[in-house]
Amino acid sequence: MQEIGKLLVVIGIVVVLLGAALWSGVGGGWLGRLPGDIRVERGNSAFYFPIVTCIIISILRSIIMSLFRR
Repeated sequence: MQEIGKLLVVIGIVVVLLGAALWSGVGGGWLGRLPGDIRVERGNSAFYFPIVTCIIISILRSIIMSLFRR
């Protein structure tokens, strides 16, 4: 039961640090504007699908989770 508590605390700290970094603008320049992200703008409408950004975030998340499992 203590392991779950420690894991939740670590996850909370990571979320707070990521939120603070994104809020301060550290990740704002490149996050969501990578080559391969789909953006279609026509008239007053826009469609945006950040596929490459989602893939990179998924890979990073998988690496972090595999480190916690060891």
